[in-house]
Amino acid sequence: MTVDTPSRTAPPPRAGARRRPRASGGTALGLGSAVLYLSLIVLIPLALVVVRSTDEGLGYFWKAVTTPDAWAALTLTIGASAVVALVNLVLGTLIAWVLVRDRFPGKAIVDTLIDLPFALPTIVAGLVLLALYGPESPLGVNLAYSRAGVGLALLFVTLPFVVRTVQPVLIELDKDMEQAAASLGASPFQTFRRIILPNLVPAMLSGTALAFTRAISEFGSTVLISGNLPFKTQVAAVNIFSQIEGDNTTGAAAISTVLLVVALVALLALDLLQRWGSRRG
Repeated sequence: MTVDTPSRTAPPPRAGARRRPRASGGTALGLGSAVLYLSLIVLIPLALVVVRSTDEGLGYFWKAVTTPDAWAALTLTIGASAVVALVNLVLGTLIAWVLVRDRFPGKAIVDTLIDLPFALPTIVAGLVLLALYGPESPLGVNLAYSRAGVGLALLFVTLPFVVRTVQPVLIELDKDMEQAAASLGASPFQTFRRIILPNLVPAMLSGTALAFTRAISEFGSTVLISGNLPFKTQVAAVNIFSQIEGDNTTGAAAISTVLLVVALVALLALDLLQRWGSRRG
């Protein structure tokens, strides 16, 4: 004779109780590998640069950063990078719009050329710009050894960042909203300002921030066309190289730390703007 025993069932979860997600072994392994790789490649080297910049105290750090040649290089680099980022914000968005919304002969070739600064070594880019806009320019335009030449080199290497961040958003943008706005009597400018632009702003800001942080670290494309003239056309990356050649690694690390802080501030500001925009949206 068998006796049925009541089966034990788990009590129902209480209302409002949250289940804690359990990380699987594969997830933990992947996370650990990612953190380890990121630490070895990025975090530890950057931390060592910051530590090295303070080897001789904060007083020496400030002195190394505010020497006339270093300060002039930092001012030129940050100012030129900001101008270049703003130019790319406008023209990069315009180029992305033309590539997505317009049809013209050679469109595929132009779309491919946008990525050329990514593939071309920057020192080669500097040589090309010097040949095209140098003292023997076939165009009759000499921008060598001038701040305009520095800006041109930075524009060349940073253009793809805005184009390639805005372009996918334009491709995925729903055109039904634009057609609905047009059917309700909205002008093309009103449609762009109220429907298209709000969707593009996050990508435009991301590309601009990436262009700015890329520009402040540029070396290869500027070293030839700028002429490396202290107080005039020398950028921070070239000044850092000169400090290392002069066996002043602490001073080079101090200038590098300033560039690192500026880049981090730009990226954090971008993140805050995107969070604010997502809350408003």
